[in-house]
Amino acid sequence: MKVFTAILAISASIPSVLAHYRFPSLIVGGTTTGQYQYVRQNSNMNSPVENVQSTDFTCNAGARLGSNTGTYEVAAGSTVGFALDQQVFHPGPYIVYLGQAPSSITNLNSWDGSGANWFKIHQRQITFGSNGPNWEMLNSLTFKLPTRIPSGLYLLRIEHIALHSASNYPGAQFYISCAQLKITGGSGGSPAKVSIPGVYSGQEPGIKLNIYYPILNSYNFPGPAVYS
Repeated sequence: MKVFTAILAISASIPSVLAHYRFPSLIVGGTTTGQYQYVRQNSNMNSPVENVQSTDFTCNAGARLGSNTGTYEVAAGSTVGFALDQQVFHPGPYIVYLGQAPSSITNLNSWDGSGANWFKIHQRQITFGSNGPNWEMLNSLTFKLPTRIPSGLYLLRIEHIALHSASNYPGAQFYISCAQLKITGGSGGSPAKVSIPGVYSGQEPGIKLNIYYPILNSYNFPGPAVYS
């Protein structure tokens, strides 16, 4: 009986470990950089953040500052993205923000992302069929940087919101990474900005919902509109 109980305990733990994933690598122009070369490394291994008011929600636990993270120089309008350490396992949307460092910051490693400096630049559109959403289980995600932004230092933040247990809050799981960029050639622009944490309350219909019943035929992305 004790052996059987132990086997059940081990079996129960396996899916949760395998289901978790990280975004450790930056992609620029089709080239994938080394893990944590330009992406801030978190300290909670592959565990997600659930508290949207926590300072861990900015760039993940242990990634409040950049430590020895490099900063990649890239032109505005370039195609960039993130590669995962393993395929996404949980259903949910992908959202990307840029955070512009204050002009007083000369080294991104010293900026914690605080303040109303963030704007949404991408959200992966979801297709729907008769059985509901087509939640894409990706190995990587790429998108274009805006051109109408000021040149300067930025944190590029990706989040995948896992919704498999999101009927209550906390419940949704946020898988988050931040890459460090120096963006050149921007043509200006003044996107409306938000704070992270602060952008979500946790009660949004895109964060607190049952994705299994009734069958979804639409999804409300949380946060501001995508800046274009």
